[in-house]
Amino acid sequence: MLDGKTALVTGGSSGIGFETARVLRENGARIAMTGRDATKLEAARKTLGGDTIAIQADVSKLDDLDRMQSEIGASFGTLDILFANAGVAFNTPLGKTDEAMYHRLMDVNVKGTFFSVQTVLPLLNNGASIILNTSWLNQIGTPKKALLSASKAAVRSFARVMSAELVERAIRVNCVSPGTIETPIHRGPDETDEHFRAYVARIGEQVPIGRMGNPGDIAAAVLFLASDASNYMLGAEMVIDGGRAEL
Repeated sequence: MLDGKTALVTGGSSGIGFETARVLRENGARIAMTGRDATKLEAARKTLGGDTIAIQADVSKLDDLDRMQSEIGASFGTLDILFANAGVAFNTPLGKTDEAMYHRLMDVNVKGTFFSVQTVLPLLNNGASIILNTSWLNQIGTPKKALLSASKAAVRSFARVMSAELVERAIRVNCVSPGTIETPIHRGPDETDEHFRAYVARIGEQVPIGRMGNPGDIAAAVLFLASDASNYMLGAEMVIDGGRAEL
């Protein structure tokens, strides 16, 4: 499906990013991935194997993004697929959120997404596919999620505006909008397996389809958007949330 294509996955060392990199590679793409933790990133690269490129980079730092572009250009020359996946998620209660929390979340989710696209734009072939990772939270009001929801609403808006800017190059920009997905982002550093499994079961009961999502659910959607099978989609959002934002 993606034979001969090159793809960049930001935030690719675990969770949705890693599973998507695996699926894109399984379907023929050459993969470059980024992550902030060098140890986790190298472990992910070894698991994928082959000629996968791993680049330690923080998407909120423009110097890191410039280095990322240089390394991808030297290795691949051009890109056909960008999955701008890197992000952070944590609660920001209205009365208890400080400026440092604000900057951390917005710098990664909004600034990082925007400049990831801008930085690799010179590498993107005409007809490339850009997929941005937003969230079901961009559609609803959830207590303590003001900044996360706003950041993901901004990413949703990016898909529309970037599509309008890049349509003359036939570059498609679309979004995946995950619901609550069973990934390490939902697990505390010292949380026991028993406690986490209880959390997964409790959240799953809140989802109309009856379970939390898994990274493969999102990777399948990204594969579709990355491929020619979605060539009539532009500026769109695929909501993969088990019905949580709709029912």
